[in-house]
Amino acid sequence: MIFLQLLFEFFKAGLFAVGGGLATLPFLFDISAKTGWFSTQDIMNLIAISESTPGPLGVNMATYAGVVTTGVAGGLVATIGLILPSIVIIEIIATILEKFKNAKIVQAIFSGLRPASTGLITVAGLMVAKVALLNIELFSETGKITDLFSIFSIILAVLIYAGLKKFKKHPVIYIAIAAAAGILLQL
Repeated sequence: MIFLQLLFEFFKAGLFAVGGGLATLPFLFDISAKTGWFSTQDIMNLIAISESTPGPLGVNMATYAGVVTTGVAGGLVATIGLILPSIVIIEIIATILEKFKNAKIVQAIFSGLRPASTGLITVAGLMVAKVALLNIELFSETGKITDLFSIFSIILAVLIYAGLKKFKKHPVIYIAIAAAAGILLQL
């Protein structure tokens, strides 16, 4: 039964997460809240792993979430659930779009989907920033404003952003640097 639910939840994510992997995040948070299969910390871990491994981000996240939930079989089911809508929709759209690609209605649909994708990705980014850069639980316990911010995480995020803008190196380099910094500071 859990495999059918896993397939259904990730099918919905694959069907409605317009805009790529990061647009999947609001669905993952929703799945987590509804089912308890994985925690917010698990989601942060799956983002880190998905960003640092080859392959599409959404597929990597679905696979990881499925494995965390029910093992390798769950990873396969979640991945199939996520990609199945895309395969079906792309086949349908490719057939239709070739005939109607210059139609006003098609152009109007895309002009509506682009801002929707932007909104989904923005929400996902803000959710990740909230968990990665703030210590809301610690702040709730202590009430100290200094406990609200994860200074190391903020500094690292700013340095990575500045490095990307200035040096324009491959993102894997920055992921490796961040992972090394995390290891060094945790030892």
